[in-house]
Parts: sequence; C-alpha cells; structure tokens
Amino acid sequence: MFSYRHAFHAGNHADVLKHSVFVHILDYFNRKDAPYWVIDTHAGAGLYDLRSEWALTNGEFVDGLDRVLQAQEMPVMIERYLEEVHAFNPDGVANFYPGSPWLALSALRDRDRLRLFEMHPSEAEVLKHNVAEQGRSALRQTTVYEADGFEGLKSQLPPPTRRGIVIMDPSYEDKQDYRRTLQAVNEGLKRFATGCFAVWYPLVQRREVQELTRSLERLETPWVHASLTVRKPADDGFGLHGSGMFVLNPPWTLHAELARTLPWLRDKLAVDDRATFSLTQNEG
Repeated sequence: MFSYRHAFHAGNHADVLKHSVFVHILDYFNRKDAPYWVIDTHAGAGLYDLRSEWALTNGEFVDGLDRVLQAQEMPVMIERYLEEVHAFNPDGVANFYPGSPWLALSALRDRDRLRLFEMHPSEAEVLKHNVAEQGRSALRQTTVYEADGFEGLKSQLPPPTRRGIVIMDPSYEDKQDYRRTLQAVNEGLKRFATGCFAVWYPLVQRREVQELTRSLERLETPWVHASLTVRKPADDGFGLHGSGMFVLNPPWTLHAELARTLPWLRDKLAVDDRATFSLTQNEG
C-alpha cells in the first residue's frame, strides 16, 4: 500500500501537465480579493530534491521538467509554471521541485488557507518538517493531517470562505483509488457545489481509468478534461504512457489556455510518434 513515493516521479511529464494546470487555477483564484482555501488530499512531502537517490532512481524529470526547461519559446501557461519552479531554485539550477502543496503556499495571500492530507507516516513527518521550514506564516496558514485524504475531505467542505480548490492526485496503485476518487468528487460536490475540484489520473492500461473518466464526464457540473499521451503503451501492459487532468467548476480561462498549451506539450514531451492529446469541456 505504501510503496509509492512521489519523489520517484517528481518533475515527470505528468507533473508538468498537472502543475501547469494547478498554477493556472491558483492564479485565477487570486484575481479576486476574497479569500479561499486549498485542500490537497494526497500531499506527499511537498518539496522534492531532484538530486536525491529516490528522484534519481528513475530520473523521470529528464523527460519532463528538463525538456520544458530547455525550450526557447513556450505558451504562457508553461511560462507561469516554470516561474514557480524557478522561485524555489534561485541559483538558476532546478534542483528542487515544488509539489502541489508548495505551489499553493507560494500563491496564498494572508487570509487564504491550506489543508494538507498525507496518510503515509514518514511522508507526513517530512511534510510537517518542510512546512515548518517555511516559517511562521506558512505554519499559520497550513494544517497537516496524517490521515486518509478521501475521508478527511468531508470535514473540510464547504470551507468557511465559500471559495476553494480541491486537488486530488492519489497514486492509484490501489485499484480502489479510482472508485474512491469518484466517490469523493460526488460527495464533495454535494457539500460544496461551487468548489473547483482538480482530479489527476494516470493513463495506464486499466479499465478503471476509462470508467473513472466516463463517470466524471457524465456529471452535469461544468468541467474541462485534458489528457496528454507521450508514448505508446508498453507491450507488457505496465508503465505510465500519459496522464490527464479533470477540472470541475474550472476557471473560464482554462480551456483556451490548454488549447494553446497541449499541442506544444505533445511535441515537447513526445517519446515516440504515438504522442497525442485530447481536450473536451462541458460548459454546464
């Protein structure tokens, strides 16, 4: 159950898509002065050292973040994403990679709040330490729960501000995560119908992937659904050949930005000639 560590995958092609979308959502929420909450159901350690043994085990950032960093020209969505990455690497070398909690912390204003769930005990301890290292302001704004984010989400909705972003990106190592993600979204919308729910999922050869996306697309809530495939599926059926982001109650700007960004990401992150993308929406 606990074999997954995001450090193995930090900065890979899936992170580039997920975090580019997340930064765009955060920027959109910051357009209004009204405060908001960010709730991360699977926070991980929050910040990752790409020089660490775990990150170097697979070196997945080489075909993700590194390729994007080498680009001369890029869409605005990618520029903003890289601005946030560079903010954690002031020496100009991308040794540290910010996960969703750190991107949120960077965006929050004084009255905004961050709620982080991480179930793995050692990962939760690292997360708490990392938050403490950010200083008094981060500690005041952030609460870390060593708990199941699927279950814990219920207690956080609706946030007192009535504005909020929920980001859900379980590892999906357990097949039950697909069912639990859909259940958490449905229950979350009942409690917080206007909330922005950002759901990441892997493109792997499992029927549960198609079942999850089809079920989400049947929801009447407005949504934007983007997926990016970087290579053909492996012959043995294992491995990640792409990923997707499903955003319910999205910023009205998101679809247009993704329409400009996804073709660029397809070309920049392609591993073979099977790289492709898809983009659909329901305007409600």
